[in-house]
Amino acid sequence: MQTPIEVAFRHVDPTDEIKALILEKADQLETYYDGITSCHVYVRAPHQSQRKGNLYEVTVEVRVPGTELVVRNDMGDVAEHEHLRVAIRDAFAAMTTELKRWKAQIRDEVKTTDGGPLQGKVVEIRHDEDFGQIIATDQRIVYFHRNSVVDGSFDELQPRDPVELVVQTGESPIGPQASTVRRIGALEFNPATKPSRR
Repeated sequence: MQTPIEVAFRHVDPTDEIKALILEKADQLETYYDGITSCHVYVRAPHQSQRKGNLYEVTVEVRVPGTELVVRNDMGDVAEHEHLRVAIRDAFAAMTTELKRWKAQIRDEVKTTDGGPLQGKVVEIRHDEDFGQIIATDQRIVYFHRNSVVDGSFDELQPRDPVELVVQTGESPIGPQASTVRRIGALEFNPATKPSRR
C-alpha cells in the first residue's frame, strides 16, 4: 500500500491481538490486488444497552485507482458479531468479495490486445496535481505525468478514456510509469475478442 493502514477504535479496547489481526487481514487484501493505495478500518461497539452483549460494527474502506470500496458490517441480527474477531473476519471477507468484483469489472473493460501498441484506459486523473493512472491491457496499473501526454491533451482526459501508451523500461519507485500517453478514440481501442468455441 502506498500509505500505512489506519485503524480507529470507538468504545473498544484495542488489544495488541486485535490490532495484529486487522493488520494481517489488510495485508491479505493485497494478494487479491496489489494496487491498493490506502486502507482505513473503523471498529466500533455501541454503548451498553438493555439487551445482553454488544454487537461490533466494523467498517473497511479501501482506496483503489479511481474509486473507493467500502464495506460495513453492522448486522444487528448476527449474534456471532458479539465476538470482535468474527466481526473483523466477516468485514474483511466482504471486502475481499468487493475487491474481486471491482477487479473483474476493470478486467472486462480492458482486455488484452493481440499485437499493436500497448493500450489501456484511464482509471484515475488528477488534473490539479498533474498526474493520472492507467490500467493497461496487460493488467498493470501505470502512472503517468502531464508531461507524458502528447498533443497537450492532459486536461481533456477523463476516467475510462482509452489511450495508447509506452511504458518506461525499468520501474520507478512508484511502479510502472508511462513515458508517452496518447488519447485514442473508442473506435481505435482494440480489445481482444473472446475465443470462439469450436
